[in-house]
Amino acid sequence: MKKFILGLIVGLLLPVIGGYLYIKMGMMPVATASAPLPMEEKIAHMALNARMAKEPLKESPVPADETNMTQGAHVYVEHCAFCHGFAGEKASFAAKGMFPLPPQLLSEDMVTDDPAGETYWKVSNGIRLTGMPGFNEMLTPTQMWQVSQLLAHANKLPDQTKAALAKPAAIPVVAPPATTTPQKPKK
Repeated sequence: MKKFILGLIVGLLLPVIGGYLYIKMGMMPVATASAPLPMEEKIAHMALNARMAKEPLKESPVPADETNMTQGAHVYVEHCAFCHGFAGEKASFAAKGMFPLPPQLLSEDMVTDDPAGETYWKVSNGIRLTGMPGFNEMLTPTQMWQVSQLLAHANKLPDQTKAALAKPAAIPVVAPPATTTPQKPKK
């Protein structure tokens, strides 16, 4: 019986110690370009889905009307599009450097099937280990509801809202002025 208990303890400790050493010795991939760990994405999705199933979703106090969705479009362009992109476009350069790749929210069938309350929770709280920040301290609850309503109805937006979602014109990049090499002072 003692051998069984000793074997059980060793059998439980070896994977823990091995995992610790794997991380401590710098062998765990941490770069965004590295391949994901086995089951990493599945575990992350499973955890998020379990939390969403557990979380009582709020009903939006903000109606899904043209005014609110257009305001949500302005919030989206300013705070979300950098990572989540614009309609009909591929992932931005910033998004391509992230792991996991942020979902392109305005692409077909992205979040329009998610209730606005679920999107609100994600916008408010963020999602760990994805780069998605919580905007609870940066946006007002009304702004978060407006962008949530926008995304919940992204497949049937009014023209004014679509116009507000248009990608802003690129700002031309100007090279900094040439600097002269400082001369050595004379002795």
